[in-house]
Amino acid sequence: MTSDDPTRTFPLPAPDPLEPAPDYAELRKSEPVAPLTLPTGHRAWVISRYDDVRLVMADPRFSKAALTAPDAPRLLPIAKGSKSLFTMDPPEHTRLRKLVTKVFTVRRMEALRPRVEEITGELLAGMEAAGPPADLIAHLAKPLPITVICELLGVPSADLERFKVWSDKMLSVSAHSVEDVMAARVGLNGYLTELIDIKASEPADDILSDLVEAREEGDRLSAEELLAFGHTLLVAGYHATTGEVVGALITLLRKPGLWQRILDERELVPGAVEELLRYSVAGGGAGAMRIATEDVALGGVVIRKGDGVLPAITSANRDSEVFTDPEQVDLTRAPNPHLTFGHGLHHCLGAQLGRIELQSAISALADRFPGLRLAVATDELRWVPGMAFRRPLELPVAW
Repeated sequence: MTSDDPTRTFPLPAPDPLEPAPDYAELRKSEPVAPLTLPTGHRAWVISRYDDVRLVMADPRFSKAALTAPDAPRLLPIAKGSKSLFTMDPPEHTRLRKLVTKVFTVRRMEALRPRVEEITGELLAGMEAAGPPADLIAHLAKPLPITVICELLGVPSADLERFKVWSDKMLSVSAHSVEDVMAARVGLNGYLTELIDIKASEPADDILSDLVEAREEGDRLSAEELLAFGHTLLVAGYHATTGEVVGALITLLRKPGLWQRILDERELVPGAVEELLRYSVAGGGAGAMRIATEDVALGGVVIRKGDGVLPAITSANRDSEVFTDPEQVDLTRAPNPHLTFGHGLHHCLGAQLGRIELQSAISALADRFPGLRLAVATDELRWVPGMAFRRPLELPVAW
């Protein structure tokens, strides 16, 4: 980093939690690579322009594995030496990704669509029975992804609540102490270790069993890798999808005409989901951080070896050099090269499953609750503080 003390802190202040921090628009114009201070006290560079963000996410000079070094700048309290797809570089990342990709093919994820739709319908039936006003987060946005992920892993439904508590703490930027975050990691890892042992001796029809059996030219996942992958799938699949479902529904319901457009033209849902993902501010960028492995000139500055680099996906997705009228929600926008699922080697393996869950949620709500509306003004929503994925505590709706 430069010797100058950064004047900005991450996350950048956002007066409207439903919109990106206003500073990003100014940074894209005048300071596309800017220094800031992370909640951990470390310093890093925030990257705000689309082309630069895309470059950082794909360039091998920016390392994910280096995040686990003892003295590395970090946004979240990552365990030293932690091994997961989130914290690996080639060739280790290449090997692991090759082993698990066959389990997450588009065809395999599409085969899950009927079950996702069934779970969605069951949850919304419960919400309808409870009557309005209802909390859309408690009835749908949280239980849908955690139920889907736990079924994929073969986790008993009775253990869902424990997973929620562990993963809530592990995705904390500042809401919980480092000690609490690490204790949650220990609890989750202990449970998953036992579950992996069960799947190894008694395989079932679930993805964790498939991962235990996954082989490529005689290679297979180690116990440590299975543990890390189960942890990654659970935490990312739960929190990321919850945030995106909430963000998409708030956007549709608070902007005049969008919900009616969905009701009138149901065929728009797949494309609308892509636009809602682009527009979303649910992801706080925690999973995107990297470390420079050599000096790199970018955006008018020199990023030094060892510096932390934070590509701001929410800023890139609003870059007017790439997206026409980026502040407008265009449900028919095409092409739509948003970066919400990442780019390059670390493009999200569960992207298709996330899309299916969003499509199912929106379509099922339109079918069952055409009169769906927010039950409170958006400025009355209370937001979860200090978490890696932005969402309100509750989302009251009526119909």
